[in-house]
Amino acid sequence: MSLLKEFSRIGRDLFLSGLVSSHGGNISIRAGDKIIITRRGSMLAHLNKEDLIETGLYKDDSGIIMASTEIIVHRAIYFNTSALAIVHSHPPAAIALSLFMDEIIPIDSEASYLLHKIPVIATKETIGSKDVANIIPDYLQEYKIVMLRGHGAFSIGDILEEAYMLHSTLENACRIIAYGKIFGNAFKEYRKDGDKYTKW
Repeated sequence: MSLLKEFSRIGRDLFLSGLVSSHGGNISIRAGDKIIITRRGSMLAHLNKEDLIETGLYKDDSGIIMASTEIIVHRAIYFNTSALAIVHSHPPAAIALSLFMDEIIPIDSEASYLLHKIPVIATKETIGSKDVANIIPDYLQEYKIVMLRGHGAFSIGDILEEAYMLHSTLENACRIIAYGKIFGNAFKEYRKDGDKYTKW
């Protein structure tokens, strides 16, 4: 599969899944000492060749002008983790829960198994900021996906599909938590050693 097809497939799935708005989110891969990242303000559901920006991993070049505003965060993640792919989305249910929680602990089987728990990180500046770039990589050394309070999630993987899957799983888990709160009853633990889930 060509690079453009892979970026387009993941970008469209992010939009159709409701994980980003028309011009929200960004995705990237690491290619040696280069990053290929979506263009600033691009529509992930309709990516074309001009929307994939190649720029330096370690230093700026001409590509930096058009790169996503989150390039500083992507670079920091690549510097400090083994990631080869990064997805950043704005999942609505997860964002809503991030405004009330310091960590999101799934209660469904799939997300419990895949994610365990998701830390919620708070910074005063949330979009493409040095604060985010300084903090997020430390968490991504231990977790595959993290939430930035009120803004969105960053995930890492060996390929874009892996990084995307984590966002889909997170948002589904947050919807289940929200639905559970509507019913208002105490959660009935069904998992073996379920009391340990808060201690991952």
